[in-house]
Amino acid sequence: MQANICSRSRRVASVDIVHDLAAAEAVWRSLESPNHSATPYQRFDFLAAWQRRAGQRAGLSPFLVIARDDDGRPLGLLPLALQTVFGVRCASFMGGNHSTFNMGLWQREFAATATEHDLHSLTAMLAARDKADVLVLRRQPTYWRDLQNPLRLLPHEPSTVHCPVRTIEPGATTVTLISESLRRRLQRKERKLQSLAGYRYYIASDDVEISRLLDWFFQVKPQRMAQQKLPSVFADPGVQEFIRSACMTKLADGGRAIEIHALECDEEVLAIFAGVADDHRFSTMFNTYTMSQKARFSPGLILMRYVIDHFAGQSYRAFDFGIGLYDYKLLVCPDYEPIFDSFIPLSVRGRFAVGAISAVNEAKRFVKSNPALLDIAQNLRSRLQSAKTFQTTSLVFLLQNCCRQLGL
Repeated sequence: MQANICSRSRRVASVDIVHDLAAAEAVWRSLESPNHSATPYQRFDFLAAWQRRAGQRAGLSPFLVIARDDDGRPLGLLPLALQTVFGVRCASFMGGNHSTFNMGLWQREFAATATEHDLHSLTAMLAARDKADVLVLRRQPTYWRDLQNPLRLLPHEPSTVHCPVRTIEPGATTVTLISESLRRRLQRKERKLQSLAGYRYYIASDDVEISRLLDWFFQVKPQRMAQQKLPSVFADPGVQEFIRSACMTKLADGGRAIEIHALECDEEVLAIFAGVADDHRFSTMFNTYTMSQKARFSPGLILMRYVIDHFAGQSYRAFDFGIGLYDYKLLVCPDYEPIFDSFIPLSVRGRFAVGAISAVNEAKRFVKSNPALLDIAQNLRSRLQSAKTFQTTSLVFLLQNCCRQLGL
């Protein structure tokens, strides 16, 4: 009987929808303790900075879903934001493209024992509130720290993006993480840089250092992205302010909401890697390297080696370098993080929207699997990006938005 009572107390009995960050902060932070399951991308300090600087300016409003048990205790929180698109009220994870992984914050025991019935109860309660038409939940990890992601119990499909990952087994050495041949090659290149005055690797901990590194990054990164014919996500309104705010925000353990690793000399910054970390995993958000002639010595790869060695020495169990199948990531990340998307209708209008969204996802997968189509799509995206300066009609805006939705 006691077991049955405990089991019932862990089930979803009610759902609150909160539209104010401050009103949800206490519950949110309580779900960030070691007794809960959440990625560092869902920290309050990280997503509050995003919502206040970038999300709000993009027309997104907080839509925080708190699931409670029979006694009113929080079992989980979904940090969502609401936006109306073509008349459809869409609730999606806060953080936009700046969060590599999206997940709820869950009480660990609930995450371990949640059933399909529990999650359907949650979505049924949301549907009854009639405040959103559809849940658009992208880039969700299947597991986090060996615990299931409860949202995978809902209908889902494979994500259209990939994230290479490296698991660090207990007892692993730096040689097993980076091959001896690659390490020797990087050591030969690094000798050229070690002769530079003030050459050093470090983790930025001072506000002045952080501000200086970000000034450099926001100057160099657009140039790098233009070379690759990619649109700069850092040019969107409020994004730079969000990045600066999160990098400056101190966590309870003394770290930062976004942590910056840098390689530099007295003359210039050579490379940076910035990401989020807990005591288990480091996940890169953004990086770049110098535009000078020193780039031929691969400062980005050298810095990546320092980052890997640092976290392996801190007994971390995994690291990744963000979304995208770039060659430099595959050198050290042989596996792929299982990621899925969920599109859950909450109304009749939402059911029509889910059909359209799934069709777009399927088209995106088809384009990415066909090199010729992918090349055409990338050229189209580049042309639209170039046309942005000369926008005079709504057609260009429409085409850009379509390409962004398709991930082109």
